[in-house]
Amino acid sequence: MMGNLGIIFKRELLGYFATPLAYIFIVIFLITNGIFTFDMGGFYLRGQADLLPFFSFHPWLYLFMVPAIAMTLWADERKTGTIELLLTLPIKLSEAVLGKFLAAWALTGIALLLTFPIWMTVNYLGDPDNGVIVAAYIGSWFMAGGFLAIGSCMSACTKNSVIAFILTVSICFLFVIMGSPILLDAFPQWVPQILVDAFSAMGFLTHFDSIAKGVLDIRDILFFTVFIVAWLLASAVVIEMKKAN
Repeated sequence: MMGNLGIIFKRELLGYFATPLAYIFIVIFLITNGIFTFDMGGFYLRGQADLLPFFSFHPWLYLFMVPAIAMTLWADERKTGTIELLLTLPIKLSEAVLGKFLAAWALTGIALLLTFPIWMTVNYLGDPDNGVIVAAYIGSWFMAGGFLAIGSCMSACTKNSVIAFILTVSICFLFVIMGSPILLDAFPQWVPQILVDAFSAMGFLTHFDSIAKGVLDIRDILFFTVFIVAWLLASAVVIEMKKAN
């Protein structure tokens, strides 16, 4: 079974680099990270040896960049009719869904790893807590996986990749702002606190912010893991329902 998964993963990942898509994604990701960190994030003005400005922009950067990758996961397969060919091969639907997801997740991981010069810069200028930075990198990658899983499901829902992009951005935005203080403060006083806390617990920022500060709590990683699995299962259900269409 792992053989089929590996074949799909390799096919999809190499497919990204066979076209300009992967290179454009990586270049834009690196440039925008640099701008957000050193210019908008006030990296030098803060006078602190950490990468908080770098990671604080990641949720908003992923909000538009990850859906751009995810929108083609299944929409193009359905549009061109190759999904029928793919599903007639001796592979399980779960292997196809997971293989495609892992390839896209690996691409975001490669882009994230290529930001290491920023990490080297902060080590050259000061003495940061590299444990905190490593934790933040892990949290950022898992958060990107959450965005991708939503994108996989939305891409499976439509043949139009642009519609898949818009739907993914909209839903991801909802999960990003769920844990924001501004939104939580807007709840009426009569709403039970347990409901407010449950709403906050579903927000990406709630879990990522603690990881970005160096608190690598297993509950935060578990949240993103369960979140990814749930949306990938939803992707498989949608594909199964729509494969005849």
